[in-house]
Amino acid sequence: MSAWLPTAPCTPRACVDAPDTASARAVPRAVLRLTGVVLLLLAGIALSPFGARIPASLVRRWCRWIVRAAGVRVRITGAAAPTGGLLLVANHISWLDIPLLAAVRPARMLAKTEVRRWPVAGPLAARGGTLFIERDRLRALPDTVARIAGALREGAAVAAFPEGSTWCGRAQGTFRRAVFQAALDAGVPVQPVRIGYRLDGGAPSTAPAYVGEDTLLASLWRVATARGLVAEVEVRDAIPPGSTPDRRSLARAAQSPETAAPAWTHTVLVA
Repeated sequence: MSAWLPTAPCTPRACVDAPDTASARAVPRAVLRLTGVVLLLLAGIALSPFGARIPASLVRRWCRWIVRAAGVRVRITGAAAPTGGLLLVANHISWLDIPLLAAVRPARMLAKTEVRRWPVAGPLAARGGTLFIERDRLRALPDTVARIAGALREGAAVAAFPEGSTWCGRAQGTFRRAVFQAALDAGVPVQPVRIGYRLDGGAPSTAPAYVGEDTLLASLWRVATARGLVAEVEVRDAIPPGSTPDRRSLARAAQSPETAAPAWTHTVLVA
């Protein structure tokens, strides 16, 4: 792992809420939920060759169904995302963020190469046009930015998590600037999205977080065994092209000042 890569101070032991699995119904319910998620993903793989002919509205519903099948309710607020070339950016907490962002607008995801090796989801991501990046190779960054800009110029939506790492949700990292250069080069708007997770009663929850040395299987099981999880997705106003002079100011405009937090803030919140 390269030393320049962004990292978060979050760890499963320190940050993540462990659901109560003592209930006799917790395990059967979790198995049923995960079965539903897998079936929906397999259906997506089967239909992926027809992707261009599948209506965007159906793709958005399918993404919401995946999250709902995992036992998580979805609340999306804000205006509809613009059509045409668009860079969607959001904070990153969980693997659930991926279908949630696609529920706002279907897009080509920007993901680390490790995602390609995920069971079921990896092949689906590859067939869906995901732009895989080699995070360990700094020299590959200009080529990645150029590929993103090319997709944006063609009228595609590209979705990215500019923090470069997942956080538990109690605090967030700063948006990295590189991906915003692609939006500037292509002359397309940026659509900021804010994602958070709560319990049905309103209290924030870190159970969906996929952080640190956590494994995908452990995170999947934690979400499936949790009760009353709600995903809140806030679609903020799009930032039109030309409204900021450079990628630094564009990254700042896309992220509310109160959401970016240094590592020590996270330590205080966890304590």
